[in-house]
Amino acid sequence: PAHGSAEIRHFASHAPARFYVSTGTPNRHLARVHRDIADLAGTVTMILVDEASPWDGADALPVPDAASVPSEKLAFLQLSGGTTGVPKQIPKTHDDYLYSVRASVDVCDLRHGDVLLVALPASHYFTMSSPGILGAVQVGASIVFAADPMPTEVLPLIAEHGVTHLALVPPALISLLNFPGRDAYDVSSVRTVWVGGAKLSEAAARRVRPELGWTLQQVFGMAEGLVNYTPLDASIEEIVSTQGRPMSPWDEIRVVDDEDVDVPEGEPGNLLTRGPYTIRRYHRAPEVNARSFTEDGFYRTGDIVVFREGTLTVVGRAKDQINRGGEKIAPEAVENILLTHDAVHDVSVVGVPDEVLGEKIRAFVIPRQDAASDPAAHGLTPTKLRKFAREAGLSSFAVPDLIDIVAEFPLTGVGKVSKKAQQG
Repeated sequence: PAHGSAEIRHFASHAPARFYVSTGTPNRHLARVHRDIADLAGTVTMILVDEASPWDGADALPVPDAASVPSEKLAFLQLSGGTTGVPKQIPKTHDDYLYSVRASVDVCDLRHGDVLLVALPASHYFTMSSPGILGAVQVGASIVFAADPMPTEVLPLIAEHGVTHLALVPPALISLLNFPGRDAYDVSSVRTVWVGGAKLSEAAARRVRPELGWTLQQVFGMAEGLVNYTPLDASIEEIVSTQGRPMSPWDEIRVVDDEDVDVPEGEPGNLLTRGPYTIRRYHRAPEVNARSFTEDGFYRTGDIVVFREGTLTVVGRAKDQINRGGEKIAPEAVENILLTHDAVHDVSVVGVPDEVLGEKIRAFVIPRQDAASDPAAHGLTPTKLRKFAREAGLSSFAVPDLIDIVAEFPLTGVGKVSKKAQQG
């Protein structure tokens, strides 16, 4: 639901999709989506579901009998943040996805009769399968859905339903740790909190057991495949300072330099992976596939990691991507939207460190010459530019948090924009 009309149009035409299903009452966002996919009306049907009422529209969706779908065939397409402007589509088969679910259950402590709280977007790989909604269904656990992951929503549900497990991204965990009214709720039923989607700081990780009484299990993975967990019986140092171990004995890990030469153990390098639930290609994206996979099938994750004694520690990203609270944003996608403003000459978007979100989105905007003397009069203020970006179809999570109106960008010695200098 957070995706803008630009992305939805891409999904609808590229997948291709036959239905667009959303919830809630008609609003400006849905009106823009309807407008922007109007020329696809012959192939895409929009269905609006009222969450407050039982849905009787299931007959409108032609669902094939499950037995007619071979398990090695495509089950669905998940989304991956891209560096080329639009999210890539990740083809997942029934076999590789359910393998991932079962392997997650094997290394987690989710059991029959437990209660899972789902507070993150239900369509995310983390939420669905690590061990997630499908893991709870497999073992026979109950599932409680929260409207959002904020403490005012999560804490009452934990107390009311005796929640035993929940998954959070670092910003949500930090909000819960810092919530002043937390002690008013009984959260003693929780055994394990899974934290992933972005790197959790060691300082926050060390607070979980003393302040909440919960076991922390760090999760590092990607919708393309590889998932790592810190073992439940690991030392406190491993739990707070690493992002876990590959969950399958068949996961293959390589850490290489920029020439694909393996680096010594304990040295940082580019993470490559191959395994039974890691994809070999993106959906209908031959150019992306050529640079995202090695000739022998290893996926280039874009992460800079240290691999030591079977554990992975994430130290950065090689890909030009912003990780805002677990949502991956391509700077180019934000730049392309802002460049459509008739008073904007040029845009440079970077990620800047943030204690809560991990990274925030910062946009540097150069006005066109006729707007340079009075940018505000031409709509070039942070508030107006954010509104413009959202109305132009940008995802809500990709709208810049910080916008600077500048006369020029800092340049490198060879005349390229220095994004490192813009990041401070």
